Amino acid sequence: MRSKLSEDFQAPVHLKHQDFTSLQELPDSFAWTQRSDDDSHYPSIGDSISEHVPVIDLSDPNALQLTGHACKTWGVFQVTNHGVPSTLLDNMEHITKTLFSLPVQQKLKASRSPDRVAGYGVARISSFFPKQMWSEGFTIVGSPVEHFRQLWPEDYSKYCDGIKEYEEEMKRLAGRIMWLTLGSLGVTKEDIKWAGPKGDFQDSSAALQLNHYPACPDPDRAMGLAPHTDSTLLTILYQDNTSGLQVMKEGAGWVTVPPVPGRLVINVGDLLHILSNGLYRSVLHRVKVNRSRQRISVAYLYGPPSNVKIAPLSKLVGPSEPPLYRSVTWNEYLGTKAKHFNKALSSFRICVPLNVTV
Repeated sequence: MRSKLSEDFQAPVHLKHQDFTSLQELPDSFAWTQRSDDDSHYPSIGDSISEHVPVIDLSDPNALQLTGHACKTWGVFQVTNHGVPSTLLDNMEHITKTLFSLPVQQKLKASRSPDRVAGYGVARISSFFPKQMWSEGFTIVGSPVEHFRQLWPEDYSKYCDGIKEYEEEMKRLAGRIMWLTLGSLGVTKEDIKWAGPKGDFQDSSAALQLNHYPACPDPDRAMGLAPHTDSTLLTILYQDNTSGLQVMKEGAGWVTVPPVPGRLVINVGDLLHILSNGLYRSVLHRVKVNRSRQRISVAYLYGPPSNVKIAPLSKLVGPSEPPLYRSVTWNEYLGTKAKHFNKALSSFRICVPLNVTV
């Protein structure tokens, strides 16, 4: 992972770290309005409604077509038969729970510095909202050894080894998912030079985000993670058995992505949105919290090589379908997202689709 990526992903986050275990009531600083603008237009969908995030078996002969349809209609899907060993997922959950169960003062020894993205802290998007979020996170960019030495002075190496093994497996799966999404658009290895000579995206960039959403005394008025899209090509999310992740489905509302053992969640990110010329839309998502149960998730944030410019693929543009976005590197996009948040994607737009009336 390039250090430059860390340098460009800066957001002005200077919020106080909270010891959630000491709170018996929801502080006003964490009390969100019960109905946000998003909620007023798109009420949450209950289990009785027949709206379900697509589930794709990667061993299915039709996986490519199913992936394309899910990207176009949802921007998110779950995968099974992905080849990631359950023991690896279990170990990653164990590492994450062990980290967040440390005393607050111990975690603060690995705090994210103001000019860096790696380390312990609140969500980077927190500064864009008037209320705080009921969560804590730990971001890993490259090797976590420096921070892990602060957390576990005696046995940090075993945790570093677990992270490395997980990231290697995620990188392999991300490359596989990339070719399913690109293949569904009719794109080949010859069209993506930055995929490398073997087409394995060997020089891709990535970060790992560990998330903890503690049990909350007033979950209906709290927010674990506010609505946002990811600044990635795609995100691979592992979630434990506690529900909380919700995605926005156009025309329907907030739909819960149920945690099912063995499944991984795949989000379309802003860069894939640009690469596909808007055919595959990045998905707006949020996290709600639980009164009696904590929730753990691990997000693998996958992007292109840091120096590669991402633009609408030439196969997807023409006289009747002009490019909708200008080219941008991941570093440039992260810097823009850190300043303008959910308006970042539109800031790179250069025209509107010809079939849209404005």
